[in-house]
Amino acid sequence: MKKKGYKEKYSKKVSKKPIKNKKLVDWIWIGTVTTLAFLISMLFTFFSEGITEHANSIVATIIILIFIGLGIIFDMVGISITVADIKTFNSMATKQVKGANLAVKLIQNSEKASSFCNDVIGDICGIISGSAGVALASILSTTYDISMFNVTLIITGVIAALTIGGKAIGKATAINKSTVILFEFSKIISCFYKGK
Repeated sequence: MKKKGYKEKYSKKVSKKPIKNKKLVDWIWIGTVTTLAFLISMLFTFFSEGITEHANSIVATIIILIFIGLGIIFDMVGISITVADIKTFNSMATKQVKGANLAVKLIQNSEKASSFCNDVIGDICGIISGSAGVALASILSTTYDISMFNVTLIITGVIAALTIGGKAIGKATAINKSTVILFEFSKIISCFYKGK
């Protein structure tokens, strides 16, 4: 008598569960995130342009570094949300640790939360730091009578290097310290956000 193969032996034991139709595209989320991106970019641009318009090179440089820093921080938070272990925060939430409930919500909605942090805030900061870089190049070109093209080339290169290098370091840190990063972020946000 032939022995039953692996597939034949176990195929009957596997119960076929009905597959739920999952929405391929969440149009409400896309509309929300697009609107948020529009409003946040306007706010950030208003802030940066308002200051750099009449600023000197030092202030313009500080603005650029702030936006590069924000982009790196939110990139780290976005990665931490996707990597962090929910069990740790569930345990903390039962002990009513401040920020733990928010961290659980972020992990449960990791796709949307990480998209907001990485794509919306991160990309907007990249765009704003680039436009602030052009403003800085214009200030330096006018003040020191240097070629606008050369100054823009150097500043753009420095901004790109700092952003990419910073995000590379941030990604490694976020993977290794995801719990700490998400916990600290959740504690800060929970001061302003009162969830149900």
